[in-house]
Amino acid sequence: MGSSEGIVSRPTLQNKNRIFLLSPANLGGIRAGYVFKESAVSEIASRLRQNGVLLGELFTYISSLYFRGKLAYARAFCAPPREVLGSYIITASAGLLSPETVVTLDQLREMAIGNVDAGDHRYRTALERDCLLLSEKTNATCDIILLGSIATPKYVEPLLQIFGERLLFPKEFIGRGDMSRGGLMLRAVEAAKELEYAPVLNAIRRGSRPPRLLPLNPAGHKQKTLSRRLP
Repeated sequence: MGSSEGIVSRPTLQNKNRIFLLSPANLGGIRAGYVFKESAVSEIASRLRQNGVLLGELFTYISSLYFRGKLAYARAFCAPPREVLGSYIITASAGLLSPETVVTLDQLREMAIGNVDAGDHRYRTALERDCLLLSEKTNATCDIILLGSIATPKYVEPLLQIFGERLLFPKEFIGRGDMSRGGLMLRAVEAAKELEYAPVLNAIRRGSRPPRLLPLNPAGHKQKTLSRRLP
């Protein structure tokens, strides 16, 4: 196992454009079942069946702390150039979508059928199509920051092919699990202090586990509240 030592960080420049790409929620998990099953009676499941729900809100509900952290972080620190959004969500079958996209139950089921796999033609074709368009609308001065795992090729391989050295990730992600990453990003938002980024290209993709995060506040209640919210 490697470590994050030796990784060259890229300092955050307040006047530099940056866009965030958010990895999707797990649509095969337990919390996704709360909205998929026919007997679902939660408020968000009801809205999903009626007029639809914002994708960012829905994935936050399904993924809980991890996606909540990604979405809050992207909203706090994005600095997009004109004509593009500050963040996009990677999906299994629809390429890149805005967190503000309204999705219905049928559309969510369509996403759940797809595979987030670099070898899956449908996933990769849609992702590459939207990434190429995004690359054309931006330039070399705009960083593309992945808020997701770089330990597997499912995101890294297709994104590197298009963005190359422009593709960055928070170096503090190395060695952390999903919940720890979510907590880390929420702490960064609370402190109004952006994380340090490093190029994905040639990065050490796995590392030793870092020390546990301290509570969000001295009493330690905020973190517990975020992680225990259930439907």
